[in-house]
Amino acid sequence: MTDNMLFAILGIGGYLLGSIPFGLILCYVAGYGDIRKIGSGNIGATNVLRTGNKTLALLTVLFDAFKAGIAAYIAKTIVPETPFNLWGAETNLSTLAALISGCCAILGHNFPVWLKFKGGKGVASSFGLVLILTPKVALIALLIWIVTACLFKYSSLAAIVAATLTPVVTYFTENSVYMIFYLMIVILLLVRHHANFARLFKGQESKIKFKK
Repeated sequence: MTDNMLFAILGIGGYLLGSIPFGLILCYVAGYGDIRKIGSGNIGATNVLRTGNKTLALLTVLFDAFKAGIAAYIAKTIVPETPFNLWGAETNLSTLAALISGCCAILGHNFPVWLKFKGGKGVASSFGLVLILTPKVALIALLIWIVTACLFKYSSLAAIVAATLTPVVTYFTENSVYMIFYLMIVILLLVRHHANFARLFKGQESKIKFKK
C-alpha cells in the first residue's frame, strides 16, 4: 500500500469517526429529543447545555474531543516515523498522517454526512486533536479560554480568542508544520462562528452564568 493510499484511508476513517453526532445521540438517549430543535440548533456541547443537563454537556465535550484525538492517535500509531520535509520544515510521516486524520475528523464533526453536512462548530474536536498531538499548546489554549470566559463571560468569545492564539503559541513551542495545520483549523472555526460574531457585536450573545 502506498503512502498516499494509506493517508486517504486514514483521512476517510477520520472523517467518518468525526461525523458521529454524539450530542444528538446522547440527547435522544437521555430523552430530550432532537437537540437541533433546541436553542441554536447546533449539535455541540454548548447547545446540549441548554437542556439544563450539565452531565450530558460534559459527556458531549469529552466524546467530541475524543473523535479527533483518537483519529490522530491511531494514524500516528499506524504510520512509521519516516523523516519527511513539508513546506520547508522537517517532520515525519506519522505526524503528517495524524494531522490529516485529525483534521478530517474535525471536518466530519462540522459537516457530518449523516446530518446533511450540518454539524457542530468543532471547538471540542479541535481541542482534542491539539491535546493529543501537542499537550503543552492545548493546556495553554485551555488556560486562555478559562481566563477569557471568566473576564467576559462569553463562551463563544473565549473559544475564538483561545483558537486564534493557538497557532501563535504553536509557532513558539512546536514544529511549524503543526502551526500551519492549526491555522487552517482556526480559519474553519472562525468561519463556523460567524453568527456568534454578529451576536457579539450586537450585544445579543448569551453569557455564561457562574453560580455560587
